[in-house]
Amino acid sequence: MSTSEHRLAPEQRTFVVGTAGHVDHGKSTLVRALTGIDPDRLREEREREMTIDLGFAWLELPGGLTVSVVDVPGHERFIKNMLAGVGGVDAALLVVAADDGPMPQTAEHLAILDLLDVQHGLIVLSRADLVDAEWLALMEEETRDALRGTTLADAPIVPVSAITGAGLDRLREELAALLAAMPERPSGNRPRLPIDRAFTVSGFGTVVTGTLLDGALQVGQELELQPSGRRVRVRGLQNHTQRTERAEPGVRTAVNLSGLEREDVRRGDVLTTPGWLEPTTLLDVQVRLIPAAPQPLEQNDPVDLFVGATETTGHITLLDTERLEPGSAGWAQLRLQQPVAVAAGDRFILRQPSPSVTLGGGRVIDPHPRRHRRFRDDVIQALQTRASGTPLERLLHHLATAPADLRTLVDALGSDLSTVRALVEEAQEAGELVVLGAAGEGPLAPNRQVALSAFVERQQQRMLALLRDHHSRQPLKRGMPRSEVRSRLNLPPQVFDGLVTHLAARETVAERASLLAVPTHEITFTEAQQQARDAFLAALVAEPNSPPGPDAFGIDADLLAALIDTGQVVRVEEGIVYGAAQLATIRAETLALIDANASLSLAQFRDHFGSSRKYAQAVLEYFDQTRVTRRMGDVRVRG
Repeated sequence: MSTSEHRLAPEQRTFVVGTAGHVDHGKSTLVRALTGIDPDRLREEREREMTIDLGFAWLELPGGLTVSVVDVPGHERFIKNMLAGVGGVDAALLVVAADDGPMPQTAEHLAILDLLDVQHGLIVLSRADLVDAEWLALMEEETRDALRGTTLADAPIVPVSAITGAGLDRLREELAALLAAMPERPSGNRPRLPIDRAFTVSGFGTVVTGTLLDGALQVGQELELQPSGRRVRVRGLQNHTQRTERAEPGVRTAVNLSGLEREDVRRGDVLTTPGWLEPTTLLDVQVRLIPAAPQPLEQNDPVDLFVGATETTGHITLLDTERLEPGSAGWAQLRLQQPVAVAAGDRFILRQPSPSVTLGGGRVIDPHPRRHRRFRDDVIQALQTRASGTPLERLLHHLATAPADLRTLVDALGSDLSTVRALVEEAQEAGELVVLGAAGEGPLAPNRQVALSAFVERQQQRMLALLRDHHSRQPLKRGMPRSEVRSRLNLPPQVFDGLVTHLAARETVAERASLLAVPTHEITFTEAQQQARDAFLAALVAEPNSPPGPDAFGIDADLLAALIDTGQVVRVEEGIVYGAAQLATIRAETLALIDANASLSLAQFRDHFGSSRKYAQAVLEYFDQTRVTRRMGDVRVRG
């Protein structure tokens, strides 16, 4: 069963929930109260009573739902650590202290959740035991105002005291109801684990952790670490300290790896199946600045990019405006200092390098674009289609530039193979595209080439024009060399081969060994050529063992090539040509002589056929080359 078919009931699924909120508003305290696990794993965090890096815990909710909790730091100095953990969460717990109300990091964390398109969450009014009912109602109203215009605008607000336990049961019930109603994550067969933590376990080696996306992992599976490209193997898997043979997408997963040292991996690396996720330093993106951005974003400004669990620096090329104002959106290319491993559709955050502050974020539209010139209507239209078109529209748009195989289309659409197959079949039935190559039963293979019908029609007309021109100039040739046709059409080998197979199956083009021809094309001779041919063939019949040369009958190189191509004669050596039927008789008699005598010498051959040494040697060497015979010293045996 493929990953995309591996469906789990809600009570069997594991969800990932991330905390968010201002420093010292009680996120870690809330996690301890809910789970019984202290997420502050560093001694410095416990001594300072402040979360510095990502913390992890888990709990089981009413109804049997299992939840992984990622606790993030709230202090502005550690926002980069927060960003490494908040990507890939199913839902957020935005914590606002009831005695403080929304604060600066509340707003920044909320903006980040909105930019990352976190659609599900709960708002926790912590420390509710420290305020009276009137103040609590006021804080709830202020918090609701702060949520306006974000993805969490309608999220339930739950007052809680982690100290007295008040509200914790309701919070668990609300969280269980929220998660149970969520649709299952879209999944494919290309798992990705953005690594947010790596460490060494004595006796086991390197272990990495992260939230698993887009597919399942299994023990023994070979994987690739990007952007380095190192190959590794899954030695073991854990979820919440429990060993498992298979990790499902959407799960906080620890992976024990063989073939990798701790120093070979860093936060932000991506673990995935080999051969598809290529690192890139250029991204086409749709970007939006938050209203609170300190200043507009201008052409070539430096930015810090946060995507998945990785962070890198780069510069921005604004494609549709001179400057992007706070609160507005636009199209851009990001030019990065270091390669990142991302897929189309991934969400990202942009921050100003100095002073470090969140500017905005958006979505990766194309992880492997070409460099674009600014203010090009066709570029903007293409980005709009890729960003907001239907899956079928985006598929057809991608094929507008060139054919592609299914594997490439999966990457371009940020989808899975089964979905892309269905789209291809839909477009094929509508006559909009063609699957190149031979028709066959069963699902389309990932390497099958797909092209727009208009592309196929255009290339068909070009190919037929080339072939007709060749036939008119070379009437004695059975066809045009396949390699020359491909070169003239300037098509990649896979596309060309698939196109030829497709056209040949429909009898639009004829394949003749290494030649291509219009199916109706036949070699035609002039009257003089016919007379020369007939006389020459008659002479070959009359003197089958010592045939006369073609020059004596006015057979030029082109006419001789035509006779060879059509199988009427065989050239065994330069200047020595036999009739095809006569040479076949000689071949049969030669093998019979070898079988009767165990071997055959040149003299025996010459005497048997009554030919000169020149003919005997030429024919036997030809038989050696074609593996009819094999020379052993001075004699021949069967090849």
